[in-house]
Order: sequence, then C-alpha cells, then structure tokens
Amino acid sequence: MSRVELIAPCHFGLESVLKKEILDLGYEIVQVEDGRITFAGDESAIARANIFIRTAERIMLKCGSFKAATFDELFEGTKAIAWEKYLTRDAKFWVSKATSNKSALFSPSDIQSIVKKAMVERLKQTYRVSWFTEDGASYPVRVFIFKDIVTIALDTSGVSLHKRGYRKLVGKAPISETLASALIMLTPWHRDRVLVDPFCGSGTFPIEAAMIGAHIAPGMDREFTAQEWSKICDKKIWYNAVDEAHDLIDHDVKMNIQGYDLDGDMVKCAMENARAAGVEQHIHFQQRDVKDLRNPKKYGFIITNPPYGERLEEKEALPELYRTIGESYRSLDDWSMFLITSYTDAEKYIGRKADRNRKIYNGMIKSYFYQFMGPKPPKRRREES
Repeated sequence: MSRVELIAPCHFGLESVLKKEILDLGYEIVQVEDGRITFAGDESAIARANIFIRTAERIMLKCGSFKAATFDELFEGTKAIAWEKYLTRDAKFWVSKATSNKSALFSPSDIQSIVKKAMVERLKQTYRVSWFTEDGASYPVRVFIFKDIVTIALDTSGVSLHKRGYRKLVGKAPISETLASALIMLTPWHRDRVLVDPFCGSGTFPIEAAMIGAHIAPGMDREFTAQEWSKICDKKIWYNAVDEAHDLIDHDVKMNIQGYDLDGDMVKCAMENARAAGVEQHIHFQQRDVKDLRNPKKYGFIITNPPYGERLEEKEALPELYRTIGESYRSLDDWSMFLITSYTDAEKYIGRKADRNRKIYNGMIKSYFYQFMGPKPPKRRREES
C-alpha cells in the first residue's frame, strides 16, 4: 500500500489552517470541503499526520467512494471494495459512525448495518470462512453520504486527536485542544512575542502555544488505532514518526507565555496540565482578575476564550466583563487581541470594532473569533520558527 488517501475533519471555518499543516508535512491536497480535507501521501502519512497535525479531529484512511441511492447500491458498492487489503481475518470491525446529507439514504442505523453486512460478505468470500472471531485489532469504519455519493473510511486515530493526553482536569467551558491550536495559528503570534490568556481556565491556549513554540508534536505521547493494523502500516513507520517528533523539539527556546484566571483552583489545574504536557517551564500561571491585566512589553498578544454567559445570571454580568476586557486591552502598549466568544455584543462593550472576525463553530455553539490588531513591530532580524 504505497499511495494512500486520507481524510482529516476539522472545525468549520478552519480549513485553511489544516490545509497549511498538511502542505507543511509535504502531502498533496486532493479536495477541500466544509469541515474536512482529503489529502494523499505514502503509508507513513498515516503515522505522521496523527502525530504532527494539531488542528484535525481525526485521520481517516479512505477505502472507497461510489454512488448509491438505494440500499442495494450501498451493499454492492461496499462489497466491491477490497476489504481484504486492509482487514486481517481476525479483525474486529464495526461502523462507528454514519452521516448522510442531501441524500436518498438517510437512516444512520440502516446504513451502518448494511455496510457491515456487505463487508462480512466480501471477507467471507476472500477468507473462505462462514463467521469471524473478531478478536484481533480494531478497525472502526466511518461512512459519509453526501448528495448520494458514499465515502467509506477507516478511522486510524481512535480516540479524537484533541485528546493529547495532557489535560487531566478541565474547567466548565473548556475549549478543545485542536480548536485552540487552530485559533493560535490563525494569528500572527510568534514565539518571540509575549502571549497572555486572562481567562486561561485549564490552560489550553497557553499550553498549545507553548507546544507550537517548542515544536512539540501533539500526538507523540499517545496511541492510535492504526498502530495495530499489520496489513496497512508497519510498526516501524510509527517508531520513525515518533523519533522524528523527538528530534524536532526545541529544548532551548525561551518564551513569555502567561495564563491568568480568577479561580485559584483552575490555576492549579492549568499548572498540572502544563506539567503533563512538558511545557510548565514556558508558562507563568497566576490567579488574577482581568481588570488587573498589565504588561510593560510592547507588541504582545492576548489570545483568550472569555465567558459566554450561557446561564441567565452570567449573561447579566457580560456587559461589565467585556467593558473591563476593553479597558485592560487599551492599557497595553500596541498589543493585538484575539478572542473567541458567542456573545454578540462583545465589540460594543469592548469599545472597538474588530479589524476582522471569523465565524467558528465551537461544538454546536456559533461563535466569533474577533481579531483586534495592534500596529506591527518594527522589522528586525529574528530566528526562524
């Protein structure tokens, strides 16, 4: 299996960031759609994409695509895929998820059941057995149907890629690690600039920024489903990708990243998470109110996820809170501020219209990523990131 096609889903509105990550890894973009990108590479791309990509939710191996407007067509199309190329005789396989949009076939449970049945029929013929033990490696299958075009893929990641493994404790409205990374990468922040998150919660923004700055691959300390897939990618590919990740870490980098929160318990939790991620030396966490945000440095960055006010009593406090955010921001010398919030009056109370804003879905919540740009620092030579 030399050339493979992989599908990487991401948050809606952040496809451009994921596309750049894929290109930086040296792979070819096949298709960009809302919320997902298909790309091609050799078999080592399965391991490298899982270990290095910061902004995808998972990496899936595309097995086949065909048109189906009836369950018969779905069955025959699925059966025509050479499943024996991927699955061993003892493979444990099931359709973990089926989604359908603008298509004749729309019942997820029926789609799941027919795809599984067709796979069993194909493998029965190939392996000449009437039943399968399914006590080997796991092969979760995912099915997408859009405008009657069926795409079937194997989920190589298993647990979603946002679960880096460092976040043992979370706050009440945590931002996912993949979303935090993507938002940081949308900004012009560079590791030689100050970065402050005044609502750091469990520390996701500061930790992801520190990992980006120190070139720490997000998936190097976790496991993936495809590591057990003997027919698809050799164990050696995974060892090589982890070795590559270790070699790229910049142990000497100096960064000024700060995380503040009003809740002392959250600050302790953020410190614990930073320790687990191996970046505690790069971040200063402190219990502090946003009204006390001060910094003598010029050209710094605020990147934050302030409270949205999902509950009524919290909503009433939002005008004052966002007014305070605006006042603290204005007290800083030529800083830029980037904040994600679903609060529609954010700009009004901050007291300034954002230079740009981008619609982002944070889970099912429609949010906006407001970008308040400070002046650019004077040009000077700086080390490459």
